[in-house]
Amino acid sequence: MFWRRKRIGLALGGGGARGMAHIGVLRVFEREGLPIDLIVGTSIGALVGACAACGFDSFQLEARVDEFLNTPDFRDSALHNIKEIQSSKKLSLTQKIQAFFKNRFILAQALFRAGMLQYEDFQAMVDFFVPDIQIQDCLIPFYAVATDIIAGDAVVLSKGSLRKAVMASCAVPAAVPPIELNGQLLSDGGVVYLVPTTVAREEGADFVVAVSVNTDIRSSDEFRSAMDVYVRSTEIMCFHLEKCRLKEADVVIHPEVGHLHWTDFTLARDLIECGIKATEAKISEIQKALPFQKRLLRRMNLSDRKGEEGKKTP
Repeated sequence: MFWRRKRIGLALGGGGARGMAHIGVLRVFEREGLPIDLIVGTSIGALVGACAACGFDSFQLEARVDEFLNTPDFRDSALHNIKEIQSSKKLSLTQKIQAFFKNRFILAQALFRAGMLQYEDFQAMVDFFVPDIQIQDCLIPFYAVATDIIAGDAVVLSKGSLRKAVMASCAVPAAVPPIELNGQLLSDGGVVYLVPTTVAREEGADFVVAVSVNTDIRSSDEFRSAMDVYVRSTEIMCFHLEKCRLKEADVVIHPEVGHLHWTDFTLARDLIECGIKATEAKISEIQKALPFQKRLLRRMNLSDRKGEEGKKTP
């Protein structure tokens, strides 16, 4: 009787800087020798997932993040400045936003632009990480999820420019301008699929491992303005929408990212460690559900080693 092992799909969710925890998830998969047959990513999950699909391992990804954080492109970017304003404990959320606009002279520009970040700055960041290849040339099948803001539908990008697909998936509403691609106006995939579990299943995954990097839904903030209430309401809505999506997963990994702001990329190493710990807590559950996977991999690795030894024998 022919036995086909289950296809493992990794569904990497959105969450800005918190998505650095995805790198920690990948590291444990590498260490345990678990295969990844397809990757579906939303927003930062698309960025990390695209790199992994191209063959970058977790250590190479971590090195690239460290390198990027020390570039002038990042230090001078609006992302970095939003983070600095957000980190102030003395200001309310509304005051932080107002202070950012006032200090950077962006308020007037924002009234006439589709996003706070310049398109060129955003593209430079994506280009720094993602190779200039076609999606179909990835080593691991990869799918980026975006949202068509005209039709209101999710769009799964599986061919064409990898960089363009990642940019569309990462185009956070109000922060990054929508991306025109294939006749559609695309924005962040998290609007529809904060964690793209359903897409992973539809694309052929038999076993879906979902990674959610959303923050703790409980809040100790004060809600002093309509903006505060609006932002909080959006967080609650996203939390419950994500809960529905996560029901499609076989295993859910949820790194403890606390209430970390989505722009705080400077804590990348801590976030990677959070991803490692969360995955280690779930790895036995994954292995138990896939009893033949690891045994098969061991046989394959043993066969490869024997083959190498045979080549060395004179």
